[in-house]
Amino acid sequence: MPAHDHQVLEDVLAHIRVEHPTVARRWFEELEPLGIVSGTFGVRAHSDLHRDYLRRNGLDAFNDAIRSVTGQLIGVRLLGPSDEWVSATKNEQSTKAKSKSKSKKAESSTPGNPNSNPISDKAGEKSNEPQGQDQSPTPEIQVRPTTPNPPSQAPSRSTAPAQVASERAWIDHDGSLPINPDYGFDQFVIGPNNQMAHAAAVAVADNPGHAYNPLFIHGGVGLGKTHLLQAICLKIKQRHPSMVMHYVSCDGFMTQFMTAVQNGRMVEFRHAFRDIDLLVVDDIHFLAKRDRTQEEFFHTFNALYQSNKQIILSSDAPPEEIPELEERMISRFLWGLVVKVDKPGFESRVEILKRKAHNRGLDLPDEVAAEVAHHIDNNIRELEGAITKLQMVSNMEKHPIDLALTQRALGSEFKASTAITGTGPTIEQIISEVSGFYHIKRSDLLGKRRHKSIAHPRQVGMYLARHKTKHSLEEVGAHFGGRDHTTVIHAVKTISTKCKSDPELLEQVRTLESRLRSS
Repeated sequence: MPAHDHQVLEDVLAHIRVEHPTVARRWFEELEPLGIVSGTFGVRAHSDLHRDYLRRNGLDAFNDAIRSVTGQLIGVRLLGPSDEWVSATKNEQSTKAKSKSKSKKAESSTPGNPNSNPISDKAGEKSNEPQGQDQSPTPEIQVRPTTPNPPSQAPSRSTAPAQVASERAWIDHDGSLPINPDYGFDQFVIGPNNQMAHAAAVAVADNPGHAYNPLFIHGGVGLGKTHLLQAICLKIKQRHPSMVMHYVSCDGFMTQFMTAVQNGRMVEFRHAFRDIDLLVVDDIHFLAKRDRTQEEFFHTFNALYQSNKQIILSSDAPPEEIPELEERMISRFLWGLVVKVDKPGFESRVEILKRKAHNRGLDLPDEVAAEVAHHIDNNIRELEGAITKLQMVSNMEKHPIDLALTQRALGSEFKASTAITGTGPTIEQIISEVSGFYHIKRSDLLGKRRHKSIAHPRQVGMYLARHKTKHSLEEVGAHFGGRDHTTVIHAVKTISTKCKSDPELLEQVRTLESRLRSS
């Protein structure tokens, strides 16, 4: 591939990071440029899932970027590993040959030419065209679709047109939910709140249909249920690519069921949901109060279960607490394993923020992650929303993410938290006062150095943070360079003990407390 094409792709990705930051992902660096052919720039992803993610979420951003970078009205074609990209040379030769043939025929039919015979020439021109081919110029790019047609479409895969009119034409054809490649097990933060659910999900992905069937995951909104469902789908796709799976929301199941009833296509509907190896339904609690849909899902469940096909469900509540759900449905949901996902703790929230930022190519300092995790503790979606805000403000102000920028970007969240926690000093103020009092750099205070001249002020800082703020041990440790809560406990005990026997240290601590009150 010419170096020019790689440079074009690098410029496109740079444009996306600035103008469409929420779309950009770190794995974009693995994309392969295929060059510009007939006004289209080809880009190949390293898996079909990544290709589908790009087509669904990044197509507009890539088209905007390629036009801005090249200054030409061209588009982007997104392909997977096995999608076909026909070389420009072959098609250019074909186009030139057709053009040359047409020009010769035009000359032969020119008035005054003794050999001219318009009727016979037209017939000959028609006979020279390949049978069954359109008279418009042959496109120079062809994509072989890798997803079969849904049953409702007349053409089969073998007779479907090779060129896809739209990048989105071959996704979401069967009502399935999109699978996000960012939602793998490697990106899932494991903590006490979700350890059992994670272990069960991994077991199901390793041995579908036999480990836990059905697997029922429940918990509040935005706590990682969907992440686990998609992680299972991703791993099964990687390990068992021939398995047929259907990942759908409960609302999607109900919509497809009603459409099938109205159109008299229940046979096709049942084939789509029962002749499969894995059924994943998100938000199954919406099945409540739907008598006809519950009846159909009951029979679908039985058909899959009796065939040892894996069933995975998620809900906001455990089966027995879903209102107006039939007893027979509740009993079947309880046949397998029911696991709960709780709110993530502070350390888990910090790690979630770091991973979300890493996926977007952001540099998120430890103290920023700790501060955001302290103020936002409801669910993971709010944490991701905070990352999006920080990213947008950082790009807008062209300033790296730090505590000052964080407080500007998330001002409302910070003010709400301050109203709850009171008006005492913040950990950031304590760090600043301790650094200035002992004449050491902030980076050293929060760093890994263990020299006595650094370790002692660090312990004093953690001692003050623990006694003068309402932060937990985990939160204090995270602010002081991501240290474990046991380190904070040791620091607090050490300074408390020494203050009783060391008047000089006691005076230092009192001086710092006075400065903090003044500030």
